[in-house]
Amino acid sequence: MVTDPQNLRHGPDGPRARLLELSQERGVSLAALSELLGRNPSYLQQFIRKGSPRKLEERDRATLARFLGVGEKELREAKDISFAQTSKRRESGAWVDVPRLDLGASAGPGAVAGGEDAFDTFRFSRRWLAEQGLESAHLSAIRVEGDSMEPLLNDGDEILVDRSPRPFRDGIHVVRVGETLMVKRIASAGPGRIALLSQNFAYPPVEVAADEVAIIGRVVWKGGRV
Repeated sequence: MVTDPQNLRHGPDGPRARLLELSQERGVSLAALSELLGRNPSYLQQFIRKGSPRKLEERDRATLARFLGVGEKELREAKDISFAQTSKRRESGAWVDVPRLDLGASAGPGAVAGGEDAFDTFRFSRRWLAEQGLESAHLSAIRVEGDSMEPLLNDGDEILVDRSPRPFRDGIHVVRVGETLMVKRIASAGPGRIALLSQNFAYPPVEVAADEVAIIGRVVWKGGRV
């Protein structure tokens, strides 16, 4: 059953209502937010619907506030926030629309990239992006295809790709090898060589010449079903 935030917003349950409202606005589940805190998946469900724990720990509030792009006070004190106020806050420039591209990056044997037209957007907190050192003009979202990056990235997950020019460093990137677009952990394999690494050990590492790989961008966020 979906709980109406309006029913939780009044009295001492205000922070619970605000957290539920923010999770729905951002399209992220309470289970995923619980795992962000290093808690069991039902932790925030119990906090919101059963009042246990009675209040969030300071560290957990700070982590959630940073991720959701709000002040920590919103998760500490009751707020009577209407949908009209929420809309006004969006219109004031607090939110940024990042394009979702009709494009898949293979997390399997490799697939030829499709079109690169935006068909939708994800809305992110401008403040959260700034805290992560990200600029909206360099961001786009694409889907993951295949299982080679499981359990970190699953087939059908959406990933936020930062295409801003940065010095090379090891990490998870979207890369193009020939006509194939892939998402892999990449690492230096010696002078002029790059290793494409999968999280799923069923897929062996692939080593290629650095000039055969175009690094499209670094993966900085993921979203998907829990």
